[in-house]
Amino acid sequence: MAGEGRAAAPEAPRPARPAGWIPRLNFRHLQLLVQLQALGSISDTARAMGTTQPALSKWLKELEDEVGAALFDRHARGLTATAHGDALLTHAHRMLYEMGRAREHLDALQDGGARRVLLGAAPASITQAVPLAVAAFLRRHPGGRVDVREDTMSRLLEALDQGALDAVVGVLDDYSPRPGLRSEPLYREPMRILVRRGHPLAGRARLDWPDLLASEWILWPRGTNNRRRLDHAIVQAGLEPLPCRVESSSLLANATLVRESDLLCAVSARLADWFDGRGDVVALDFPADVANTIGVVWREQPLQLASTLDMLACLREAARPARERPTLRRPEEPSA
Repeated sequence: MAGEGRAAAPEAPRPARPAGWIPRLNFRHLQLLVQLQALGSISDTARAMGTTQPALSKWLKELEDEVGAALFDRHARGLTATAHGDALLTHAHRMLYEMGRAREHLDALQDGGARRVLLGAAPASITQAVPLAVAAFLRRHPGGRVDVREDTMSRLLEALDQGALDAVVGVLDDYSPRPGLRSEPLYREPMRILVRRGHPLAGRARLDWPDLLASEWILWPRGTNNRRRLDHAIVQAGLEPLPCRVESSSLLANATLVRESDLLCAVSARLADWFDGRGDVVALDFPADVANTIGVVWREQPLQLASTLDMLACLREAARPARERPTLRRPEEPSA
């Protein structure tokens, strides 16, 4: 088929032209670009968008000529975005998201001002800080709505950067500043070691690393913040790697495995308190010198949505000890 199905020789750089193409891009054009990226095929995109393959190929070539660079590489398996394509697609995703939120905002005004927040939550924040903040937000806005997406920090930040989330809560220790995003630490979270109630180590005082190395572990996957913090502590102690029997990023699966076996698992202190309160598992008396910085990341915009500002305020208050939490107030910041 034209435009795909065979490898193409690398194109020579095209002469840059004035950016007169920008005002001619409309909502449908943005949808076409996003679909081309998602489907990786001109023919599939044409079918999905109700157009023809020749028409779509012609439009894409004209756009690339106007931009002065290829937006997609053509190869035997279809299309993949070039560096120029990735740059344009990042903005296309954001613009489509913002238009969708604009529609939601207007619909909310029609319904009396109900507000919606899209919040990403990494596992370290999901048992206390995020639920407390969501509950506070809903008390402020009885008709409001909060969509919580739990995932790894890297995936959540990618979704935030593309405009699919309003804010992300998670571990900031390995976070690198990104253009267009702001971050704020909320609290330090030490790690604790969970075992089943009745485990040989449960109830013992002043445990040390050699006591723990004799047991088998459930470890978080390599590359996750919890695993990096734990591995670093082991290196600092000059010890061999922990004996890993299970590698898992599922909180519920890990808690169930701990309860049903003699495996050990490291979790945040707030998670340990939550599981300990259920009576099935207990935290060991082991002062692990391991802690994470939990914080929030959001997109920097000239006029921030009032719903996002309210959620940020709720997160700040939820991160504080209960005895220090005053009545929540609206922050004095410009809002849309």
